[in-house]
Order: sequence, then structure tokens, then C-alpha cells
Amino acid sequence: MASLFNMPITSLSGIGSKRAELFAKLGVKSVGDLICFYPRTYEDWSSVEKIENLQYGGIYCIKGILAKPIVDSRIKGGKLLSKTTVYDETGSLQIVFFNNRYISSMLSCGTEYFFYGRITIGDYGAQMIAPTFSPASAGLRITPVYKQTSGLVSKTIANCVKQALRLLPKNINDTFPEQVRKSFDLCDLCCALINIHFPENIEMLETARKRLVSEELVVLNLGMRNLREHTRGVCGIKIMQDYSKEFESLLPFTLTNAQKRAVSDCCRDMVTKTSPMNRLIQGDVGSGKTAVAASVCYSVIKNGYQAAFMAPTEILARQHYSTFSKLFENSDIKTALLTGSLKESEKKKIRQSLADGEIDLVIGTHALITDNTEFFNLGIAVTDEQHRFGVAQRAKLLGKGQNPHLLVMSATPIPRTLGLIVFGDLDISVIDELPPSRKPIKTVLMNTSQRARIYNFIRSEISAGRQAYIVCPLVEEGELDNVAAAEEYAAELMLKQFSDIPVGIVHGHMKADEKEAVMSKFVANEYSLLVATTVIEVGVDVPNASVIVIENAERFGLSQLHQLRGRVGRGKFQSYCILVSDNSSAITRQRLEVMCLTNDGFKIADEDLKMRGPGDFFGERQHGLPQLSIADFADTKSLELSQKIADYIMFTYKDIRSDELRPLKAEIVKLFEQGGHNTLN
Repeated sequence: MASLFNMPITSLSGIGSKRAELFAKLGVKSVGDLICFYPRTYEDWSSVEKIENLQYGGIYCIKGILAKPIVDSRIKGGKLLSKTTVYDETGSLQIVFFNNRYISSMLSCGTEYFFYGRITIGDYGAQMIAPTFSPASAGLRITPVYKQTSGLVSKTIANCVKQALRLLPKNINDTFPEQVRKSFDLCDLCCALINIHFPENIEMLETARKRLVSEELVVLNLGMRNLREHTRGVCGIKIMQDYSKEFESLLPFTLTNAQKRAVSDCCRDMVTKTSPMNRLIQGDVGSGKTAVAASVCYSVIKNGYQAAFMAPTEILARQHYSTFSKLFENSDIKTALLTGSLKESEKKKIRQSLADGEIDLVIGTHALITDNTEFFNLGIAVTDEQHRFGVAQRAKLLGKGQNPHLLVMSATPIPRTLGLIVFGDLDISVIDELPPSRKPIKTVLMNTSQRARIYNFIRSEISAGRQAYIVCPLVEEGELDNVAAAEEYAAELMLKQFSDIPVGIVHGHMKADEKEAVMSKFVANEYSLLVATTVIEVGVDVPNASVIVIENAERFGLSQLHQLRGRVGRGKFQSYCILVSDNSSAITRQRLEVMCLTNDGFKIADEDLKMRGPGDFFGERQHGLPQLSIADFADTKSLELSQKIADYIMFTYKDIRSDELRPLKAEIVKLFEQGGHNTLN
């Protein structure tokens, strides 16, 4: 099979240079790529329905005889409309095609065909518009449907896949040894590849899918485990003593039990293990992750080392610098801030002090990982908002020391089954408790007819000295329409409803320094109301903000809504989240009601995973995971099965480099090379 990835797709009959370019747009360049280009869905032509049983809106396969020749006509706009009628022993049905000038020559009157499509209502009753079809003589089957691109349709791709499958060697080096396949009732690789494209029946399709999904998740699982082991050389940092109790005595408040557990996990890693700590602190908005990080940094510094804290934006770095300075004000720890906007002379001075060991803790942005930033003896690196930093950026910060400890913080709750895969290179501590001073945010669902009431409520909060956010309708992240909508909305608010109130606007197409300038003014209360597109900077702390209104809330995932809601409720005031939606779908209302019923990010994450899948957790995939072909992170049963298979493989074969696992090792290397990771040297 490996050799097929070296065979260009032009080796197949009917694929010249132009068609090869179209395949390349789909990421298919070799015969092996094509075999692994799995269908995105299937049309089940194996189950035929009688015409009398068809229901409006349903998708069916029927077998009918063409009753009369196709009649063509022109409709508004010059489009070609082609109609005919088919019948079976129970009734007749109108078949309609648009702009298909060849259809008359493709269908013959009196011939029996299979037609597959959705039933809609037309001027003359039930009809099937632009169905796929084939002669009844072709027999019943399940038909694959592939992702297409302009000029390359699914049917053409399917014919090319048939050719490619004929080139499969008789004896494929199976990724899973026979012992593994028997233990978990998995079919062999050749059977899986044939039946994922052209299944004999539904049962064989499920068998093939189970095998290929399990393989992809096991490869990812073992690759992530190996990545973790790769980062665990002998630690160059000797932490002899846990100073967390001493740190607690400096605080004007008491840590929650969940915070204490997280601190204990970190200190145990650093004191008892010979490898560097690699730990993720996962906690909801407001759970006190920063205090945990401060405690861990305190212990490292008291053992004679330096600490670095990297935030994704300058405004967040400044906020963290302010927080750490307060937490350490009763100690002798020297802190500094290093960001790109500092004067060159200031940056040079701070870098010199870091190199000399005069600074104990530095908080900064990407300026911390530039080549000219050096440390005297870096003992721990902390990164805030895990999803904003790729694995490579983390590695660059760690490279500033001799195998220092790593602490990663994330306010994005991720269900445990997903976390096992996503954060496979990190140990996880969860802060599942909020400080008693935090008031739950009151969340309500309203519609646009109540907009006047919403604006009056915002005005009353602002009159009381508070601030508010309005998140604009979401079109599509990155679309200019979205920016125009936001700017138009903000302008209307400034001129009409809030003409006497300072209103700011922030959106993704602003330059980073412009965006930070607006956010800084909002933090300083120079703007009472901030209008934003989609995502407001994650983690920005504005204790005075007490209201967030999210327009078109149905277009966001629950996890995104929860993150946005976390922009308020950070001070001593009761805070509110108003979800605005006119969508009347029962499923949509059910989703949004979840937000009104709970403030628990982990419950919301579980619901999100069930309802929408994992996309909402990852934004622009900066978490460093390779792209998958067939597995679905929302499929918790497959995630759990893959975990069991991976455990079994490691228990049975001990080392992924064993001869029996050579094909599996090759798949791990291939998958992780996509993301620039060399996991198995």
C-alpha cells in the first residue's frame, strides 16, 4: 500500500494533467491519496420505496419506468427546465431537472431506472428535483458520494477510485496485527478499504467504518502519547521543596479545594518526577487558574529558578502582570513585563536583567520567544489560553531553558473523552469549583421584538456605572460582510439608541494594535458599550462589565456562547447574558435553553459535543492536532474503543517500535508529519 502513495494519480486511466489539478484541489495527488479519500456520505439505493409510500421532505430511492419523453422549456432567467414522469405499480411521480441539456439523451422512454432524491411539492403535486439515477439493470447498491470541486463530480471520482482499488496488493501490510484485530472484532485493512468506498451492504459499511475510524484514532492516540514521552527527557530543573503553603499565607483570600488540588498536582510532578512537568490546568472562566499558576511559579522561584508566563495578546499580558504583581507584593519576587510595544531601550534592559538572573518572573507575549530573549536559569514556562498557541510555540519557549517544567492554562472546558486525545501530550488537572465570591451569571433568551426592552436594560446598567458588550450577528468568520454589519450596527447605536454614550467597536479585520487600543479604552471605562464581531478577546478582564448581548445566538456553538458569556461576571456586581434569537426550531431552542439552565462549562461542553461535534472547541486548529480523514471526535464510543485498543497494544507489544508494529509506526509518522511533528525518531 505504501508504494501507492508514490504513484502519481495520472497513472490512472482518464486522469491527465488538467484533471490531476482538480484532484489536487481536494488534496489528492497519488493513488494512495485517492484510496484514502473516503466518501463524505452515501446514497442508499439498496432500499427501494414504492411511489405511493413517498412522503414530502423525505429522501428515497424509487424504481420506475419513464412514462414519456422529456419535455424541455425555458423559465425566468433563461434557465432550461426539463420534466418527465415515471411510474411503478402503485403510482406516478414527476421528475424535474434544471439546466441539464444532455438529460434527454441520457434517459429513454419505456426504460426502467432507479432514481434517488428528495421529495418536494410542485405545481402538480409530488416531484423529485435533479435526482441521481442509473438503469435498473445495474442492480441495487449503496452509492458513495464524494466531496467535489468545480469540474470534478462525485461519479467521476467514484470511477477513478474503482481503478485505484484494483491496484491494491493481494497482501497488504495491515496497520493492526492479527491479534489486535481478533481481540476487538476488526476486519482486515483490504476489506475495510473496499467496503468504505463500495460496500456490499449497510452491515459491511459499518464494519469498514468501525475498522478505519478505530485505526485513525489509535494512530492519533499513540502518536500523542509518544509526543508526550518525547518531551519527557531528564529534567534539568531540581525542585527540592514545595513552597505552596508559604504562598497561600501571603494571599488576602483562601484558595478553593479545587485550586489546592491543582497546585498539589503540579508540585508533586516537579518534586517527585525525574522528567519535566507537562500539565494542563483546565478550569472554567473565573475558577482561579491564575492563582494556581502564581503558586506554582512561587515554588519554582523559591527553589532558585526563573519563571516565564506567555499570554496571547498584549492587553492580556498587561492584565496578568498587574495580577501577579499584586499576588507577589508581600514577597521579594521581582516581576517584569516584556511586550512588543515597549521601547527598544526598555526591552533591551529587561532582556539583560533576565539573562543576568535579576528578574524572577517575566510576563509577556511572543516577545518571550524571540531569538534575542535569553534566561539565566528558566525553571518553568506557563502559557495562557492553550488553544491560542501551537505546539511549536510552546516548544520554542521551553527551548529557552534546560528541559524546564511546562504549565498550560485553558478556560475552554473540554469533555474528558475528547481531552484524552486533544491533550494527549499533557497531564490534566481540572478546577471544577468557583470561588464563593463569584455570582452566577443570569442568562435569558429573548427575540428581536424585545429589542427596546434589551436596550433599556443596557442603559439602566450603564447609568449605574456598569459597562456592556453587544456581539454582532455572525455571518462567517473572516467575511467582510460581517465587518460591515458590525460597523453599521455600531453606527446606528451611536446615532440613535446610545447617542449620548461612548460606544467602541472591535472586529477581526482591525490591525492588532488598533484592536488592543479599543480594548484598552474599554478596560479603562472610556467606552461604556463595546460592539464586537464574533469573538471578543478571550480572557480580557473587565470587572465593571455586567451585561453581554449576543445577537443571532443560534449561529454560535454552546462552548463559544459560554466563552462569550465569561466576558461578564468578573466583578462584584450581578451580571447578565442576553441571547437574542428569532429561530423557532425546537432543536435550536433546546440548545440555547441549556445556556439559561447552567453556568457549568463542563456540562455545556458535553452538550455541545453531543449536539454539534468538536469544531467549536478548536477555532482555527491552533492546538496542533493533525487533520483526520474519517474519525469524528463527537463519536464518544469510538474514542473510548480507540483508548482500549491503544492500551492493549502498549500492554501487549510494550514498544511502538517493535517489528510487529512497523506498519502502525509508519501510519503514526505519516499522520503527525502533516502537523510538522516528528514523533518517532
